[in-house]
Parts: sequence; C-alpha cells; structure tokens
Amino acid sequence: MLSKVTAAVVAAWGRVREAVPGSRLLLKTRSLADDGTRQRYSALFAERGISEERLIFHAWIASMSGHLGAYGRIDIGLDPFPYNGTTTTCEALWMGVPVITLQGDRHASRVGASILKTVGQGEMIADSVDDYVDAAVKLAENTDALTSLRRDLRPAMAASPLWDAAGFTRDVESAYRDMWRRWCHGA
Repeated sequence: MLSKVTAAVVAAWGRVREAVPGSRLLLKTRSLADDGTRQRYSALFAERGISEERLIFHAWIASMSGHLGAYGRIDIGLDPFPYNGTTTTCEALWMGVPVITLQGDRHASRVGASILKTVGQGEMIADSVDDYVDAAVKLAENTDALTSLRRDLRPAMAASPLWDAAGFTRDVESAYRDMWRRWCHGA
C-alpha cells in the first residue's frame, strides 16, 4: 500500500540509500500501474535525494510464483512506519529476505516487531529512525551476515508459532470454550 510510504519513510529510506552506494529501492503495488501515481512517488523520492534511476516500480505480478519470486530481487526489506507490513513481512521472511522494522507505540506500528520476535529476529527491530537506518546500513555492509540470514530465515519461519496452524487452532478453540463457559455462568 503506497499510503504507508510517507515523507518520513522516504526520508529514512533516502538516508539508507545515501549510506549504501549503488543501492536501489523496489516498490510493488497495483496502484503503480497509474502514470500519475508513479510520477507523484518519483517526485516524492526525488525530493529526498532518491533519483528515478535508483527506483524500481512494479505495478502487479499476476501469478503467486512471480509475486514471491520478486523477493529474489531484494536484499533487505525496509518495513514502512508507523504502519508496518504484515503479509509482506511474512512473505519476505519466508522468501529469505531479512526485514528491518521501526517499532512504534500502537498495534499497527508493532506488528513488524511482533513477527520478527516470533521468528527470533529481534535484532532487526529499531526503536528510533536513526536505529532503523543504522540497522539497514550495517546489514547491507555485512554480506556474510546477510547471506547467513537469507539461508536461515525460511527454516526459522517454518519452526515458529507463525507456521503452527494446529497449535493456533487449539488456542482459538480453547479461547472460544472459555468465553462460552463464562457466558454460561453469567460472567
């Protein structure tokens, strides 16, 4: 969702791009098919020092395999803030792309941190914009750590509670039973 890409997010991404020579930024969302939207976002990025040559815009990839395959073009995922990604964060991690997130003070800005903690990636959680930029730059500069993370993320996701459908189902069923019992007892 491009609505998550605010001026503050672009400014932080611009700082990362500036500190990592040769880096580029890939954005993918259906609304980028519109020329006016592409031009508006190109201008927003240009205002923050990110030229159009450093941007890769994808409007839509029809197949799921193509969509997930696009993660192969990404070295590091930069979670928007204050409204973090959820599905995209899970997809990125599943596809071996580490994600840097900025933890905020409400649910929408803590989802990324929750996901990352659940898969043992707490070091990818920043508490300030400066920490967010620093974490992205340090990871980009440490190719050995990046390679190791990319190799280990899918197994970490598969072993995490995020992939435990049976356990989640048991927990939901238990919560429903507890609610029903409380209702039956007039609570």
